[in-house]
Amino acid sequence: MPVVALLALDGAPAHQLSTPAMLFGAASRTFYRRPPYEVRVCAGGGTVGAADAVAGTAHPAVRTAAPGAMTVTADHGLDGLLDAATVIVTAYASCPAPPPPDVLDALRAAAARGSRVAAIGTGTFALAAAGLLDGRRATTSWPDAAELARRHPRVEVELGDWPVADGPFLTSSGLLGGKDLCVRIIEEDHDEQTAREADRHLFLALPNPSEALRADTAPRPTPDTDPAPDTAPHPDFTTDPTATWLEANLHRPLTLSDIAAHAGTSVRTLTRHFRAHTGLTPLQYLLRARVRRAQWLLEHTDTPVEQIPTTTGLGTPANLRHHFHRFNGTTPTIYRAAFRNLVGIFAPEDATRGDVDS
Repeated sequence: MPVVALLALDGAPAHQLSTPAMLFGAASRTFYRRPPYEVRVCAGGGTVGAADAVAGTAHPAVRTAAPGAMTVTADHGLDGLLDAATVIVTAYASCPAPPPPDVLDALRAAAARGSRVAAIGTGTFALAAAGLLDGRRATTSWPDAAELARRHPRVEVELGDWPVADGPFLTSSGLLGGKDLCVRIIEEDHDEQTAREADRHLFLALPNPSEALRADTAPRPTPDTDPAPDTAPHPDFTTDPTATWLEANLHRPLTLSDIAAHAGTSVRTLTRHFRAHTGLTPLQYLLRARVRRAQWLLEHTDTPVEQIPTTTGLGTPANLRHHFHRFNGTTPTIYRAAFRNLVGIFAPEDATRGDVDS
């Protein structure tokens, strides 16, 4: 399981610790059985928390930025970066001074190991101080961009609301606690669909799809076909020939026998295959694909809600409303309005128009 290490320094905005953790957690909900990330909060350059000092332990702590400043005791120090696939440095002040030498050394070592190294807002100053951004493009919080360029003339500073990627380094302006940076990371690791679904679940407050799956009335598999409890769905299962065929035939009234016949296998083997790779039965997977297709149509097209059941194979508007509500906690009409309102707030006007008209 890839480790995402959130490196917090004194002065980190508290929401830049919570937002990435919530978003990577939302990504985990699309995988049903086992999260695809281990998220660690690592304190760098901080002090030992008061409670830990009394207990004689050595858990590091950082003081977050005002207003509402608080002391956050982390489970990890810089040691938490050692096996991290991704290191994200939070902002830590306006036009901040370079972090302590051990923090800079840890960032250089992470980059040398091949880790992806990212920064939110003024966290970019830490990457620049470590020499990681020399000759590369980067961004930071708008009010601090001129100072970043002055201090580090070898960094090509760009202004914008969207993350800037250059090699293994990813920087963002800090808008919404680095939300867009985290979405970009999820998309790079998995795919656009996973990233979009994580974004939806976080900002539209959608329920966990696994709750709907647990309520499914499909028969449970027998013990000899049930995979180990920690079996995780394979992120690339959509490239499986049978899954690809299902996605192309959502409009058809498919049965288990139909799917098994296409796959050239028995129903029992087909079910074992799907459960091993997705944690779902074939019909559960088919239903989830139909609901996902309905989501896509609601997001990207003006197709009337009444026509979507025919396109997705859900049959009737009543079936669409029932299953859509099970998985998303709302109706198709309300979902479309909420999603477009969200896009209108966070996306550029031309991007919003392109999504709707495509």
